[in-house]
Amino acid sequence: MKALTWQGRRHVSVETVPDPVLQTSTDAIIRVTSTAICGSDLHLYELLGAFLDPGDVLGHETMGSVVEVGDEVADLAVGDRVVVPFTIACGHCFFCHRGLQSQCETTQNPRYGTGAALYGYTKLYGQVPGGQAEYLRVRFADANCIRIGQDLPDARYLFLSDILPTAWQGVAYAEVPAGGTLLVMGLGPVGQLTARVGLHRGYRVVAVEPVPERRAMAERRGVTTLEPGPDVVEHVRDLTAGRGADGVVDAVGMESHGSVAAGLAQRGSAMLPKALARPLMSHAGVDRLASLYASIDAVRRGGTVSLSGVYAGEADLLPMRTMFDKQVTLRMGQCNVRRWTAALMPLVEDPADPLGVTDLVTHTAALAEGPRLYETFQKKEDGCIKVVLTP
Repeated sequence: MKALTWQGRRHVSVETVPDPVLQTSTDAIIRVTSTAICGSDLHLYELLGAFLDPGDVLGHETMGSVVEVGDEVADLAVGDRVVVPFTIACGHCFFCHRGLQSQCETTQNPRYGTGAALYGYTKLYGQVPGGQAEYLRVRFADANCIRIGQDLPDARYLFLSDILPTAWQGVAYAEVPAGGTLLVMGLGPVGQLTARVGLHRGYRVVAVEPVPERRAMAERRGVTTLEPGPDVVEHVRDLTAGRGADGVVDAVGMESHGSVAAGLAQRGSAMLPKALARPLMSHAGVDRLASLYASIDAVRRGGTVSLSGVYAGEADLLPMRTMFDKQVTLRMGQCNVRRWTAALMPLVEDPADPLGVTDLVTHTAALAEGPRLYETFQKKEDGCIKVVLTP
C-alpha cells in the first residue's frame, strides 16, 4: 500500500509499505477514506525525530471502512464505516473504566514512562504505524472504532478521531462558569474548534493568534481576536473588568512563538545524533513557553488554565509564585477520546452543524500531495488551517 512516511527532519514522503494484517483476534483492518494532518504531526516534522525511524508511517486522525475483522471482534462487521480515535485503549482496564483512555494500562509504554499508545506517534507512544495510508490495522477494534452511519460525508465525522474531542475536553477542563469568558491561545485547528465549543456553551470567547487568516476564520463565528504582543494580557484584562479570563485553553503547546532561547535549544537538539538527542530530550528538554506564560498571566485569580497543546519538556520552568499567589488551577493531558463521543455525536450529525466541523478544512488533496502540504501547514502558508488527505 501507499503511506506517508517520516524520512528525516522536515522530510516526509509517500512510499510503498507492506499492507497491514490482522495480528491478534481483537484487530480490525480498515480501508482509509479520509485522514488529516494534525498540528501534533508538525512536532514530528520539526522536532521529535530522535524518537522516529525512517519509514515510520505517520498520522493519527483517520476514518474508513472495515475490510477485515479478527475472530474476537463482536461489534463490527466488514463494510461498517468507522472513525478511529488516536489513542489506543483496551476499554476494560482501571483507567479505561474511569474515562481516562489516554492512560490505558494495557497499551502504556513503560520503556519511556508514557501513557497509552498512539497511532503514528514515535517510539515514545509505541511506534505504531499510523493512518496517513491506504489501510490501517486498528487494535482493540471493539473498544476503539466509533461506528457511524453511511449517509453523511466524511467531513462530518473525521474530527471525532482527535481534534474535536480534544477541543471539547480542553473547554471542559477550563471550568468556565455559565456566561463567563474563555480565552483561547492559538487558532490552529484545535484552537478554532475550542473557540466554537466555547461559543456553543454560551461563553464569551476571546482568542490570541498571530496569523490573520486564522483570526478571520474565528471572527466570522463571533470570536473576539487579539494579536500577540507585549500588551495582550492587558487587553484581555481590559475586556474582563480588569480580572482576566475565567478559563484559558492553551491550544499552542511546545512550539509557541516568542520563545527565542528555547526555540534555539529545540532546534539544536533536533539536529543532534539520535544517541545524544534522546536522553537530552527525555531528561533536559525544554518547551517554548510564551503561550503558557501568557495563559497564566491572563487567567483571573482562582481561574483555570487548560493545556490542549502538546508539551514535552522535562526541564521547563514555571512561575510557581505567580500560580500559587493567583490560586491557579492547571489541567492538561492527551485527550480521552471515547469519553466524549456520546456528547459529540449528536452535534456532528446535527444538520445545523453547530460546531462548524464542515467549515474548518482549508486544503483537501490526495495522499500523494501530503509532503507538499506538510510544508505548507508547517509554514502557515496559503491560508492553511486544516489539511485532509484522501488515500
